[in-house]
Amino acid sequence: MTAPNQTNANVAGGAVSTAAASGASAAFGAAPASGASTASAADAASAPAAAVVERPLTHFRSMPLSIKVNGEIVGPTDVPVGLMMIDYLHEYLHLTGSRLGCGQGICHACVVIVDKPDGTSEEVRTCITGANFFHGKSIRTIEGHAKRNEAGEVVELSPIQQKFLEHFSFQCGYCTPGFVNAATVLIERLKREPVAKDKVEATITEALNDHICRCTGYVRYYEAVKEVVLTTPGLVKDAA
Repeated sequence: MTAPNQTNANVAGGAVSTAAASGASAAFGAAPASGASTASAADAASAPAAAVVERPLTHFRSMPLSIKVNGEIVGPTDVPVGLMMIDYLHEYLHLTGSRLGCGQGICHACVVIVDKPDGTSEEVRTCITGANFFHGKSIRTIEGHAKRNEAGEVVELSPIQQKFLEHFSFQCGYCTPGFVNAATVLIERLKREPVAKDKVEATITEALNDHICRCTGYVRYYEAVKEVVLTTPGLVKDAA
């Protein structure tokens, strides 16, 4: 991307200022100094053209980004270096379900799920992580959890989404996408590594602990996740 050249704007601004000054002199009855004007014109004609000044932050370096999002390959797309992933999702892919909350990586409303080649998954904060970090990776956003028909209509929610609805585990809903992703990562981990029944509560608390809910809906989020964990076969074992 290249920002508009500011040199022409500066020249135009100078011309407008000169014209305005001449007009003001005439309005107040001041006669222009013809000799000075002629000398100035001659000096301007003989002076060399001003060099174009390279201004900072007017040119951006871009890099190609290819990524799998919710099962579909996207790109390669030229993306400005330093563009945060949350902005790429919103402005390039129009996936606005991931929320920009604090913008500092604290509230975790913006997280997406990164699926690793070994079958594991993790949350990554998109408000402090550049889009180019995700090059070649596979991610899931909140839009990718529910099952959809060929028309793109939601026909079935994920177990976590369904329990969040049943428990009304939200108020404003701004933090909900982050909690859905966190709980999903937890459930998938427990499918690989079941947790002892006496450690279920601590495990859920740890998994959700980094996510901030400004409406203080923690209890209902916790209760919904706990029900999914306890009612899904294979996630809990009797003893450590």
